[in-house]
Amino acid sequence: MAELVQDKESTESSGAAAAAAASGSGDEEARQHSRIFVDARSEEELLSLITKEKDEGRLPPNVAEGMEELFHNYKNAVFQSGIPHADEIVLSNMSVALDRIFLDVEDPFIFPPYHKAAREPFDYYMFGQNYIRPLVDFRNSYVGNIPVFDEIREKLQEGHNVVLISNHQTEADPAVIALLLEGTHSHIAENVTYVAGDRVVTDPLCKPFSMGRNLVCVYSKKHMFDVPELVEMKRRSNTRSLKEMALLLRGGSQLLWISPSGGRDRPDPLTGEWYPAPFDSAVVDNMRRLVEHSAVPGHLYPLALLCYDIMPPPPQVWEST
Repeated sequence: MAELVQDKESTESSGAAAAAAASGSGDEEARQHSRIFVDARSEEELLSLITKEKDEGRLPPNVAEGMEELFHNYKNAVFQSGIPHADEIVLSNMSVALDRIFLDVEDPFIFPPYHKAAREPFDYYMFGQNYIRPLVDFRNSYVGNIPVFDEIREKLQEGHNVVLISNHQTEADPAVIALLLEGTHSHIAENVTYVAGDRVVTDPLCKPFSMGRNLVCVYSKKHMFDVPELVEMKRRSNTRSLKEMALLLRGGSQLLWISPSGGRDRPDPLTGEWYPAPFDSAVVDNMRRLVEHSAVPGHLYPLALLCYDIMPPPPQVWEST
């Protein structure tokens, strides 16, 4: 059974209101960093502020370049969606996004092995939801096998653990999953813990979006040997993350998402056809053992995602440095 998805919030009225919901950080946080991006009133002002902060040495050139690229990519995607008030939505959502990125440059957030979604004083979860929402075509999106999600909800309520064994399409996967489930399974949407690779917790452009998700942070086997002198550090970090995962599962009622491929799907270079990246069977087996040894009933479910159009990955696999 498949169910077409209805947007929980009307995009037609989500311009400034959506960003206001995401940016309600309060006076306490306002004293902790500059809020110049939030106060911008036009696209030109927003872009000029990036240049100004770079020229004055407060923004590293590579981060400033990334912020500009992010703005233009997001603007193009929102305008191509055809939703009303696209210019307002771009300005409001990007002003908040750039504000959060700039805050992390000023005061970098360090992710622990297990990160609980930051919901206050600034709600990073809703920030991510509002940012990705305009990019989802809800009229042509659907969730298949709704009864399976009903079953998962019941098992979680009974104290069981559930692990979703999934392919991985884009860096927006967590937001897409939550947006498609928020109308029918809001508890699932907000309470998934994602097993995340190191890039999304170290890249300044990614970190604000990652802060809104429950994460267990790991180094992918794909990138384990990118920098030889960091191999031991990565292994120790992964051991700590594994222990955190085991502790979570012992408590019960946990919903974990993991992509055993260790990276995003990519199209066949010759045919252009998309297909799931191969799973690492050792990862699946490790998750099975973790679930079995938790002393709490646990279940593994397959999950298939098809959402690459929202934020396609680059053709080559990214290498950590």
